[in-house]
Amino acid sequence: MKLAVLSPVVTFHPATHGEWERDATIDDLAAVAVTADRLGYHHLTCSEHVGIPAAEVGRRGARYWDPLPTFGYVAARTTRIRLATHVLVLGYHHPLAIAKRYGTLDVVSGGRLVLGVGVGSLREEFDLLGAPFDDRGPRADEALRALRAAMSEPEPSFRGEHLRFEGLVIDPTAVQDRVPIWVGGRTLRSLRRAVALADGWNPFAVTGEQVRTWLDRVEPPADFDVVLPTVATLDPLGDPDPTREALAATAGCGATIAYPRFAHHSLAHYLECLEALAELHDPTGSVPGPRPSPGTVPGQG
Repeated sequence: MKLAVLSPVVTFHPATHGEWERDATIDDLAAVAVTADRLGYHHLTCSEHVGIPAAEVGRRGARYWDPLPTFGYVAARTTRIRLATHVLVLGYHHPLAIAKRYGTLDVVSGGRLVLGVGVGSLREEFDLLGAPFDDRGPRADEALRALRAAMSEPEPSFRGEHLRFEGLVIDPTAVQDRVPIWVGGRTLRSLRRAVALADGWNPFAVTGEQVRTWLDRVEPPADFDVVLPTVATLDPLGDPDPTREALAATAGCGATIAYPRFAHHSLAHYLECLEALAELHDPTGSVPGPRPSPGTVPGQG
């Protein structure tokens, strides 16, 4: 099981994020990104919302940095860690707009994009953007097919019920032959959508036990990723044995990649947790071995 970073700073919810994040800056996020990159963590995340209804702020938080400028900055400060949208709402964008904008990010980052997408659930935000809400599920399925046709293809073509395009040149496009696409969500339907149309599933607000039950009801391909938060909050600095147990339990739920959850009180403490966890469990999922020291460029030290 690999480890990834559910990025601090870029979102903020008082119940789940450290108070230090309230006034954190892009430099603080860069410190997290550089450390995670050096240690071999699989990816960083950034979510997307244009506007949160005021009534939802207590449940979802209000802060959502936009992924494109955030990841553009992070890509310039890192060398290997992947950049995963968590998630883009498909109904807010034409697939060709995603292919162009995030294909450009794939070029800028040297092929490190993971495209996390979702159907969406905030009617107010759909209404704000003039996007259809009631049939968003079938439209999302079609958009996924269109994205697969367009992400790495300079002259894409697609014909569906709602989307049709051909005779256009998209330059640049993603440099990866197949950009990984993960589907988010909190239902069995989202898992089935991911198995049928994508490369992985990145659920939220679903228990590990429920994930395991649902995975037993589908037949994902061998290289299908399941990306989950750890089943418990980890304290790799003070409690290594329960941390190892929580990681093993998360893998037992079916996770191929896990987001560690830390109770952190400062940027320095968060970075220490990343370091300590990497000592207990190799973030790359490989056999543990020497890692580059700070400032070392992989392959040059």
